[in-house]
Amino acid sequence: MSTLAHTMMTAARSTDSGLAGPGELDRYPFGEAPVAERVGAPVWESAEPELGRVGRRAAGSRGRGLHGQLVQQLGQMIVSGDLGADRPLVPEEIGQRFEVSRTVVRESLRVLEAKGLVSARPNVGTRVRPVSDWNLLDPDIIEWRAFGPQRDDQRRELNELRWTIEPLAARLAAGHGRAEIQQRMSDMVEIMAHAMGQGDALTYSRADAEFHSLLIQVAGNRMLEHLSGIVSSALQVSGGPVTGCDRPNDASLGHHGRIVDALAAGDGTAAETAMRALLTVHPEVERVVPAPREH
Repeated sequence: MSTLAHTMMTAARSTDSGLAGPGELDRYPFGEAPVAERVGAPVWESAEPELGRVGRRAAGSRGRGLHGQLVQQLGQMIVSGDLGADRPLVPEEIGQRFEVSRTVVRESLRVLEAKGLVSARPNVGTRVRPVSDWNLLDPDIIEWRAFGPQRDDQRRELNELRWTIEPLAARLAAGHGRAEIQQRMSDMVEIMAHAMGQGDALTYSRADAEFHSLLIQVAGNRMLEHLSGIVSSALQVSGGPVTGCDRPNDASLGHHGRIVDALAAGDGTAAETAMRALLTVHPEVERVVPAPREH
C-alpha cells in the first residue's frame, strides 16, 4: 500500500472537526417579534422530544459547541416543516426551549439567515422563509432535506444533478492533461481497492469523494468547481444503491479505473462513457440520465 493510501486510511479514522462557522450577516439586530404576533409562535413542546437541550445531540452537529448544535436543530426543524413558513422565531423563547444564551441564539439565526431559511426585519422580528427562498445547494440544507420528510425527492434531485455534472466534467477533464491530479485520482482508486478488500467502508467512501472532487477540479471549469459540493453531498447522503458509488464492488472500481485511463489517454468520449456507466447501475434510473452527446 502506498504512503498516500496509509495516510488516508489513518485520517479516515480520525474524528471529524466542525465545519460550520458564524454567519456573515450583521445588518440589524434580531429583535423580539411584536407581542401581537406571538399568537403564531412555534409550539416548541410539540417538536420532536429529542430536540430538548442542545448539548444532548452534539454528535450530529456540523458546528462546534452550542452554536453549531442549535443551527443544526433549528435547521432540521425548519426543513422538516416543524417550523413552517412565516412563523415568528423569538430569541427568548428559543433560548428557553433549548437552554442556551441569547447570544448563541442570535449567532445561530444569522447562520440560518445566510442559508436563506429565515429573515429578520426591524419591527417585525425573525421569521421562517418559504422553500423558494432557501439556498438548496447549501451542504447543510442538502443534508437536512436528505434525512427528513423530503428525503426521496432530495436524493433523486441530487443524483439527477450528478448525472448532468459528472459526465461533462469527465469529458472536459480529459483535455487538460494535469498529470499530478490524474495521478492522485489513480491513488484514490488504489485506496478504494485496498479499503474494499479490508471492509473499510469509511476509507472507501472518503477516497471515492476525493476522486469525484478531483475530477471536477481537473475539468478546468470554475463554474463546475462551485458545484463540486453537490457531488460530495450526494455521495454522503445517497442512502441507497442508486449509483455505482453507493455499492462498492469490482465493477464500480473498474469504472473508476477506466475513467483514470481515459483521462491519461486524453479520450474525452471514453471518460464520459465510463462515468455514465459508473452512475447508471439500475434500469429504473436510466430515464433521468441525460442521453449521450452526438459527436
